[in-house]
Amino acid sequence: MMRMALYARVSTRDKDPNPETQLLRLRQFVGQHPDGHIAQIYIDQASANNLLHRTAWRQLQDDTIQHRFDAVLVFKLGRAFRSVKNMRDMLNVWDPLSIGFLSAQEGFDTTTALGRLLLNLLASLAEFELETIRERVKAGIDRAKQAGKTIGRRAITDDPDHWSHVQAAVGAIQVGEWSYRKAAKKYGVSVSSIQRAMPQASRSGCIKNGVKF
Repeated sequence: MMRMALYARVSTRDKDPNPETQLLRLRQFVGQHPDGHIAQIYIDQASANNLLHRTAWRQLQDDTIQHRFDAVLVFKLGRAFRSVKNMRDMLNVWDPLSIGFLSAQEGFDTTTALGRLLLNLLASLAEFELETIRERVKAGIDRAKQAGKTIGRRAITDDPDHWSHVQAAVGAIQVGEWSYRKAAKKYGVSVSSIQRAMPQASRSGCIKNGVKF
């Protein structure tokens, strides 16, 4: 019998924020596994990088030490790991503990030799792709510098019209009229522009206590 820990993670950005959608698929997967048995269920409501609020994931790590299950089953790789490197680092910790890893959607299964080989190939390809991208970016930056081009993001105040819309969005947020997302949509600017402008607008005196000057 293989004791499986089911892990589901959802965030506010998901189209379907209900973890039961993932758990339904995971339970079906366990039912179809010849030796599968659900030992534990862990659910997080947080983004992949928000480890502070991924309390269930941290509890799962602790439970691996106690060997409360034989394998971890997730819906997709991205539900558990932040990156391929993060996945490989975690699996290197689980392997000496004889904890397997399975992904229902992609079909990965480290409890088999073929599954371990496929995941190692995936990690190697991801590292190769990342290194290739870095080399291309560096080459592009070098070419731009040689051509006398300025490298970096434009200042948010470079476009007066855009800056005025950003100021209006910041003011609406500070008086509690809109959320970041609603203000961005109303004034036709990005959320990131508003976030960048918030401290800048306050320092410049454009926005103070929610009042635009």
